[in-house]
Amino acid sequence: MSTPFYVSPQQAMADRAEYARKGIARGRSVVVLQYIDGVVFVAENPSRALHKVSEIYDRIAFAAVGKYNEFENLRIGGVRYADLRGYTYDREDVTARGLANVYAQTLGTIFSSAAEKPYEVELIVAEVGNAPEDDQIYRLPHDGSIVDEHGSVAVGGNADQISSYLDQRHREGMTLGEALKLAVESLSRDTAGGERTLTAEQLEVATLDRTRPQQRKFKRILGRQLSRLLDEHTGAEGGKSADGDADASDEAAGGAAGESSGASGASDAEATSGKDGAGKGDSGSSKGTETSED
Repeated sequence: MSTPFYVSPQQAMADRAEYARKGIARGRSVVVLQYIDGVVFVAENPSRALHKVSEIYDRIAFAAVGKYNEFENLRIGGVRYADLRGYTYDREDVTARGLANVYAQTLGTIFSSAAEKPYEVELIVAEVGNAPEDDQIYRLPHDGSIVDEHGSVAVGGNADQISSYLDQRHREGMTLGEALKLAVESLSRDTAGGERTLTAEQLEVATLDRTRPQQRKFKRILGRQLSRLLDEHTGAEGGKSADGDADASDEAAGGAAGESSGASGASDAEATSGKDGAGKGDSGSSKGTETSED
């Protein structure tokens, strides 16, 4: 009879965590940013059929990276939970915190179970409040833990590098266009430090906009609206660069004109002094002799 192979619980958990992290890292990143009017979700996703960002309830949205079939099951479960709780009690009782706790229990149970593999997913649950300080963003890794985020968060792909980039540049009170521009810049950076160009067709963008008069605050930004937002900031940067070049050329032209006028003035002065010297040469030399003698 053979002896069963023994693996310590710590090693088993470490192996499961490594397996899940590798699966998540293969996915394209998702960035979530707070801006002055709510929360914006930006994902690199060329597919128009498979969404990484979706609405859960009136003020709550969901973003995920990893295996689509796994996080889609979680999204559907979250929608059912929110609808049932809102119908049974009140719509105000459906919160991002409660939904994050439900997801944490599900992911934690699956991760610790030896009967099935861990989910290769990482989730973000966000809720927009009546004011920027009331916004809530929760990140849920594969093991079911909950991380309360503020300002900005990135998951999937090279999330560490993107998060570092966002932490240095994100600020409170950004407009939607500024937040979108920062998110696209962070997603455009690759692991080698270079930059790519992401077009509107390669992006999935949605917002939780607190200024919308409807009860449902979720809105997708698509097509012409997205292209216009991206082009506005590209054009603004180009306009600033062109103004700077024009100012520099004006300064250079002004400097050249000044040098030209200075040179002509110097030549006129030399000509005048030459004429005066010719007319007063004798008196000048006699004065010079007297001075030398004194």
